[in-house]
Formats: sequence, structure tokens, C-alpha cells
Amino acid sequence: MLVLAHISDLHLDGSARATERAERVRDRLWRLPGQVDALLVTGDIADHGAEAEYEEAARILGLHEGDQPFPVLTCPGNHDSRAPYRKAMLRRPADDGPVNSVQVFDGGAVLMCDSSIPGSDEGALDEETYTWIEATLDELTGSLPALLAFHHPPVALHHPLPDSYQLDGPGRLAALLERRPEIAGLITGHAHTPAATVFAGRPLVVGPGVTWTLRLPWEGEQVADRDAPVGLAFHVLDDDGRLTTHFRVVT
Repeated sequence: MLVLAHISDLHLDGSARATERAERVRDRLWRLPGQVDALLVTGDIADHGAEAEYEEAARILGLHEGDQPFPVLTCPGNHDSRAPYRKAMLRRPADDGPVNSVQVFDGGAVLMCDSSIPGSDEGALDEETYTWIEATLDELTGSLPALLAFHHPPVALHHPLPDSYQLDGPGRLAALLERRPEIAGLITGHAHTPAATVFAGRPLVVGPGVTWTLRLPWEGEQVADRDAPVGLAFHVLDDDGRLTTHFRVVT
């Protein structure tokens, strides 16, 4: 069994508010009495893509001190900038290519995929990323269930704001899932609302936002509920390859 904590859309911008909300959910996770296998952070870590914002993210998430209780896995969102992200968070040479990585656990593999398009709020998995996904799954030889994590959901969530910036080319992603039965589910962010649906016959879970929560059309005209508590998710990938998600708020 694989247990993953999941947060998204920190939008760190140097403000005390953004820092406090990120630290609040970090503290909850770091103090869990039981062990989770990793923390997923599905994009929009920074608000402006500035190097200082990633330095703050690295500090909050303990990326370079080695004192976090479990691995922290990240991928970029549309507010992120690849070169400073690589430099400050990953301590790698600044580069504008897609940021993709994989973490393998006893209970499954997590592929963190880059759906950002530099200079745009749109989202897509580019040719390099699809090639990387295929090669990574080939190396795993179908021996473990795999989760794909990226920022932009590939389906409508029934609000005009996130639905304006869905993942482009969902048909290609659906074809990948059809060829790859070892992919047990998809985990995304971007929408600032916890949601669960199905895409191409696989579970698709959207993580809540740390910075604010999206109000749906029937909840009122205000789009961003900045007073809503910080949200997080726990994903359980069991030995049968079934994905179960539990949502929590941090007050």
C-alpha cells in the first residue's frame, strides 16, 4: 500500500499570508503521528515564478535541510517558471525544458509530469514529456501500479475559470491510458477546489488549493474564498491498484 499526502497551489508571493498558510499545512503534515510515504505538491508553488519564491518554498518544505519526515515530490504549474524552479528548489542548472521526475516506492510509482507551457496559463504535456512517460513506464515493466501527477486537469470541472485552462490534447492522454493499464489514476491541482471524477476510465483527483478555495457557480458570485481553511488530500493506492482519496482541512 502507498499513502501520499497532497497539496497544491501554494502561490508563494513573499506575503505573510501565503507563508503562514503554507507553513500551517506543512506543520500538520510534519506532525502526523503515523507515516505517509511522500508529499505531492502539484504546481503553482510560486505566484510570480521568482527565484526568491522558490527559495522560500524550499525552506518551508525542507527540501535542502534533509529534515522532512518523508520525500517531497513536486511539479510545476502555470504560475511557475522552470529555470528558477530548477535552480532554487532542485539545485540543478537553470534550464527551460520540462521538469519531469519519478519516485518509486514498494507500493507503486509516482510520475511527476510538467504540464506547464512557459509564458502561458494554458497546460499541455509536450512531446518530450510523453516520451519520458512511456520510457519510464517501460523501465518499470508493469511491475507496479503508477500514478501520473501534473497541474492542469484534463476535464471540465464545471466552473468557467479552471475550465478555461484545461490540459490541451486530452485525447492523447486518454490513448496513453488505454495502452497502459498499469496507470492507476491521475492527480492534479490548478482548480483550487477538491474534486474527484473519472477520465478515460481512471480516477482523476484534483487537490484543494493552499492559498484560496474556488467558489463554484452555485455558491455565489465571488470566485476566490480567501477565508476558507487550507486544504489537503491523502491518497491511498492499495495492493489491488485501487486509488482512494480522503480530503482534510487545516484550520
